Amino acid sequence: MLEHKFTGPPFTVGIEEELMLVDAESLDLAQEIEALLAAVPGEFEGQVKPELMQAVLEIATTPCAGVAEAGEQLAGLRRTVSGCAEGLGLAVGAAATHPFALCTAQEIVDRPRYRELVAELGYIALREIIFGTHVHVAIEGADRAIYVADGIRRYLPLLLALSANSPFWEGIRTGMMSSRVPVFRAFPREGIPPHYGTWEIYSNRVEMMVRAGAIEDYTYLWWDVRPHPNFGTVEVRILDQQTRVEHTVALAALVVSLAHRFCGLHDDDEPLVGYPTELIDDNKIRAACRGIDGKLVDFRRGEQVAAPEMARRLLAMLGEHAEELGCRSELEGVEDLLANGTGAHRQLAIHERTGDLRRLVAEIVETSRP
Repeated sequence: MLEHKFTGPPFTVGIEEELMLVDAESLDLAQEIEALLAAVPGEFEGQVKPELMQAVLEIATTPCAGVAEAGEQLAGLRRTVSGCAEGLGLAVGAAATHPFALCTAQEIVDRPRYRELVAELGYIALREIIFGTHVHVAIEGADRAIYVADGIRRYLPLLLALSANSPFWEGIRTGMMSSRVPVFRAFPREGIPPHYGTWEIYSNRVEMMVRAGAIEDYTYLWWDVRPHPNFGTVEVRILDQQTRVEHTVALAALVVSLAHRFCGLHDDDEPLVGYPTELIDDNKIRAACRGIDGKLVDFRRGEQVAAPEMARRLLAMLGEHAEELGCRSELEGVEDLLANGTGAHRQLAIHERTGDLRRLVAEIVETSRP
């Protein structure tokens, strides 16, 4: 079976954000990741990294004892890269798509993994000018990690609805709250994962794909939630990138609290229902199209429920878990998304007020600063 590091300590937290690099004057995406990396102080080595496109940078916290610590690190990283960008005539923005950037204008980062990815996927990879947030939660025990990932699986559409922050794509108002979803949907091994059940089943299926030459290793499984054996974490990847760092932190608290709940259910030998992938995926598209303005199917009740109602029921259920983890106040930040709208709502409101997508990017850049 695959080697792993699910050895604890449990519930340490890591957050990764994919940010856009723009020209400070034109607000077009800037193909300047190498210049930015060269400007970042050496103490942040490994925490500021390139991604597939030269206009994308990733910031990543170290493993943190809790959500609050991870949030502080994340805010510090945003300040650092924003300061470095200013010295280069650039700016950093946070949203799940750049509202008017064209895929054809983007350049690929010159790294072997990315060159190979483009060689394999061609046009599919060349369209991937999108930005997401990934939350890692350390889990103790490989089977427990699979149980947690399987459990979070049914909540993925709700997490997407709460995080939706990409209503524009290549200058078009798409009518979706998360336009990032259909872009990434073209990738293989992406989306709602299978219900694996045990570490042995997961390990055998990954090894089968590696032997067949389909993937090099498990990191080429881009599921919306996945075990990360080398880090010893469960990684939630479905979230649209948030403009405000406090919203990233609130969603991270929600993910960690969910993981804590499912660890408890696992330890109580609670059977876990493996809901069909097609049902969860149907909810995911509902969430991408309507965000929290829509309805999602509640599988247990067998009916459609307004997304905010489903979210508030979940928050009530997770309150004691957040309390135990010390992230109750951070979890309460989800209420702001419910009461005042998601990033997609704010983008649409700005555009309706100004009618100017460049003005929208300027406000995204301004609001992205911690």
